[in-house]
Amino acid sequence: MSFVDWLQHDTAGLLTLAAVSVAVLLLLIIKLKLEPFVALIVVGVAVALVAGLPVTKLVGTPIKSADSLLETGFGSILGHIAPIIGLGTVLGAIMERSGGADVLTTRLLKLFGPKGAPLAMGLTGLILGIPVFFDIGIFVLAPLVYVAAKRGGRSLVLYALPMLAGLSMTHAFLPPHPGPVAAAGLLGVDMGWIIIMGLICGIPAWLVSGVWWGSFVGKRIDVAVPEEYVPELPDGRSPPAGGSSPADDADGPTGRGTATATAVRTTRPPSVGLIGAIIAVPLVLILGATVGTIALAEDSAIRSVLLFLGTPAIALTIAVLLAMYLLGLRRGMTVVELGRITGESLKPIGMILLVVGAGSFFGAVLRATGVGDALAGSMTAIGLPVIVSAYLIGAALRLAQGSATVAIVTTAGIIGPTVTSGGFSQAQVALIVVAVSAGSIIASHVNDGGFWIVSKYFNMSVKDTLKTWTVLETILSVVGFAMAGLVWLVV
Repeated sequence: MSFVDWLQHDTAGLLTLAAVSVAVLLLLIIKLKLEPFVALIVVGVAVALVAGLPVTKLVGTPIKSADSLLETGFGSILGHIAPIIGLGTVLGAIMERSGGADVLTTRLLKLFGPKGAPLAMGLTGLILGIPVFFDIGIFVLAPLVYVAAKRGGRSLVLYALPMLAGLSMTHAFLPPHPGPVAAAGLLGVDMGWIIIMGLICGIPAWLVSGVWWGSFVGKRIDVAVPEEYVPELPDGRSPPAGGSSPADDADGPTGRGTATATAVRTTRPPSVGLIGAIIAVPLVLILGATVGTIALAEDSAIRSVLLFLGTPAIALTIAVLLAMYLLGLRRGMTVVELGRITGESLKPIGMILLVVGAGSFFGAVLRATGVGDALAGSMTAIGLPVIVSAYLIGAALRLAQGSATVAIVTTAGIIGPTVTSGGFSQAQVALIVVAVSAGSIIASHVNDGGFWIVSKYFNMSVKDTLKTWTVLETILSVVGFAMAGLVWLVV
């Protein structure tokens, strides 16, 4: 057997090809600083050619290209996730601009009192983190954390870590955030199950990492709140969500821009109940569809209504329309302002969609070449459960290149054939998604943009950020995966 035949047809050769492809991918991203979506396309094409796939299967022909791996790889996932991520982003932007974060935080701080302020900040991050992206959540909530820490007279770490854990948990485990949405689409699982398993596994992980670890380390590492970070509060109230803070810099700490962190002033603040209800609407509708699928007959009219309303894109559209009216038009925003908010909020998601699409293409190539099947067979032979493999692969990719999204889409592409052929239930596939997501957030360090955002916004040195934030992310990852493993034994 020639080397080429061995590489293309032997299990060991296919596994070697998979390992080399991942190594090259990491080299392109880490050393050559190539954009991840470009690197994924380059490596995907190279693997297809080396594995001997026909060019027409890879890219099609000028007359017929719709069935090519390049187009189906991108199209199969983007049609699923683009509306969900886009609508979720708009929902979060409207909620943030309305001042909902300020209202929610102020109410929770009053409810829990000075001693419970860290927990109040954690709950704020947990609730607001459902519709708001991680970095935008930091931009919005940082001024409120500064004020709480200043009033409490204790370390900034004590108040920041519970909030960060809430934002990170929701971003990793719950839709409409890109990671779980992409993994769900690639592995073919209902979004309702992602919500159920994400909450079951994520809330204990948040409690251990944010509440317990945040309290433990916050009492041992003293980080002061710089005076210039705290807005003036002549009337004794918390600052608005877009108040003066480091988030007001034009380019932000990582050059991403923070235009979405500026609040639109309206005539009166929204109520906490209204904010909570709007956040709950899409979650309840999606869960209703999942329950209806399980509990009702296929010819049931109620089941059809639940399935329609619980389709993620429909559920989020309803929530966005409610937010536009209840948080926008009814409270003084104009249609022009809402249009500007929508347009600004959608700008940052272009790169996310490109990365997910390219990752889907890479996964399609792995399946077509037989690499995925070879890996599935090898995992079965050594007795490694797929949920463990999913976590370990995701964690390794995260540690190597820093991007949680790249780790998720690459891992999903690698384990996809195993999941497809394994006969797993929807609940089990959802737990596999949780495992992939948990692996993708482990040990945030200097190659992760989130590391530097946390360091900059909360006045921590690199050493202190490693001792606080990096450990928090590792605990969140490990406990989230441990919970997924325990639930796996039951379902």
